[in-house]
Amino acid sequence: MKKNHLWLCAALLAGKGLCAQQQDSAHVQQLDEVVVSDSKFELKRENSGKTVIKITAEELERKQGQTVAQIINTKSGIEITGSRGRDGDVLGVFARGGRGRQVLVIIDGVRVSDPSSFSQEYDLRLLSTANIESIEIIKGAASTLYGTNAATAVINITTKKSSKEKMAGNFQTTVGTNQTADDQNYNLGNLSNAVSLNGTLDKFDYVVDFSNRSSKGLSAAVTPENEEDNFSHFSTNVKLGYQFSKDFRLSVYGNQTRYSNEFDADFMEAPNRSRVDQKRAGVASSFAYGNGSLHLNAAYTDYETDSKSTYGESLSDGKNLVLDFYNKYVVHDKWHTILGVNYLKDEATFSNDTDFNIVDPYANVVYVSDFGLNLNLGGRWNNHSEYGSHFVYNLNPSYVFPSANGYIKLFGSYATSYITPSLTQLFGDFGSNPDLEPEENRTLEGGVEYKVNDGLRVSALYFNRNEKNAIGYDQNFTSINISDEIDASGVEVELSWKPVDVLDINANYTFTERKGDNAIRIPKHKVNFALGYQICETTNLSLSYAYTGERFDTNFMTYMDEPLEAFSLVNLYVEHQLLPNRLKVFVNGYNLLNEEYTEVIGFTTRGRNLAFGLNLNL
Repeated sequence: MKKNHLWLCAALLAGKGLCAQQQDSAHVQQLDEVVVSDSKFELKRENSGKTVIKITAEELERKQGQTVAQIINTKSGIEITGSRGRDGDVLGVFARGGRGRQVLVIIDGVRVSDPSSFSQEYDLRLLSTANIESIEIIKGAASTLYGTNAATAVINITTKKSSKEKMAGNFQTTVGTNQTADDQNYNLGNLSNAVSLNGTLDKFDYVVDFSNRSSKGLSAAVTPENEEDNFSHFSTNVKLGYQFSKDFRLSVYGNQTRYSNEFDADFMEAPNRSRVDQKRAGVASSFAYGNGSLHLNAAYTDYETDSKSTYGESLSDGKNLVLDFYNKYVVHDKWHTILGVNYLKDEATFSNDTDFNIVDPYANVVYVSDFGLNLNLGGRWNNHSEYGSHFVYNLNPSYVFPSANGYIKLFGSYATSYITPSLTQLFGDFGSNPDLEPEENRTLEGGVEYKVNDGLRVSALYFNRNEKNAIGYDQNFTSINISDEIDASGVEVELSWKPVDVLDINANYTFTERKGDNAIRIPKHKVNFALGYQICETTNLSLSYAYTGERFDTNFMTYMDEPLEAFSLVNLYVEHQLLPNRLKVFVNGYNLLNEEYTEVIGFTTRGRNLAFGLNLNL
């Protein structure tokens, strides 16, 4: 590292010079953490039978300049390949030893997925961190509440809400380097900006935001020339809401996101590029009555992809309509019930226009007793226009032993899920098979969680997951349901500790073992550790360490699986409030030790990089 960068880090770590003009901070009452994803009710964490991961607005603010994939990749049980490479690299989401098609992404209550893609997994490159309020991640089979693809994890994203003020605004900007470990040129190749205007006028509220980011300076593939492959991303969101009465609320929203990505093929430089355009319009409404409420979440999304590669140019167009209508009702403050129906229609254009639809009635009940027992039980009757009907269910008991200053919670679950064949697999131009059945998943898990006040929380669980009827190929490259089964098992340990007011420690460890195939890109061991320290009321730093263990990847030059060495990354984030609650500046250091490593064979990874930025509230 150059001397000027050493001096910079030393100055930031010293920190005391930044702490002038401190002001007394208001006392903030600590509230019990609530989780939503595993029941659709706001329940205390101790009453949930899962270890739901909650990424709060505060955590997202401390990670400004990072992508959603980079942030999620620090959580237990999840590996996102491509998140450590050039912005724009294809992302592979592996949760609990599964594949990307087994992870469901939800935005504001609505499933998102491109019907024209092969595996229906959502492209996380379309997301912008700037307009996200929070993220909840529930791992394990969750098709009872969320339907198809919710087999290994559900990533539930909530976008930012309007301010209670008549008008409020926010501006964010980040500029940083974009370089490999062996080419430390410190050219500023990464830039991101975001602006938001929101507020509440009597019963009307609004949010309008725009964000963009661009990346240049790196080649997607490892080549001697390192010819630049550029990436650019633009996103616009509008959300309008009206509170007709204390019981009835309606909101409508629209989104357009575009990105353009250059890439290499066959590890050789080529003028390849892809352009993706996502347009989404939706509505959300709720009506409260007595002890219950009616909810409707619906959205129509259009995905257009224009790709050019060494194999030619291709255009694809996918559309889907999702409606989720359900009734929530609470009986005697103990029984929290959900009764709903979900409708989904996917459309895609190949040689011909194709589509299928799904109509799923579902029910779920959560029982919260006075003596420590909690029970989450539900079922869904999946009705598909092509393969017929399929039933999935979940059973999730837990028991809480309260103490004077916390609790011990024992929990377990047995749940099933399904994955619908994609339109490409059913009706595509190459190797399609209209007689495919859904993939089936079963997850069994059990664990314990220990909490002491708001200062310490430790959890550990074991999971065992089985896949059968997975979709693969025969010798003629025709899609078929494979008879062989896949088994994945593992252990997840999480620690959240606040020994003193100015210090936060968060850590997690994941062990994953997948049997039945080659299990490429899934590390057997993975560790994340983060230490947050408040130097003074206006200055904070966060030091993080990430260890990714040995795993295998396929070398497509030889079509052989090769072992990849383990690697460790050390990152540092420092922020300082120039104007309390108004203007914040920060510096983000990634891979400070400049470690060289391989994430995907043949593709570039980032070395030491620095980013600088500011966040202004108006």
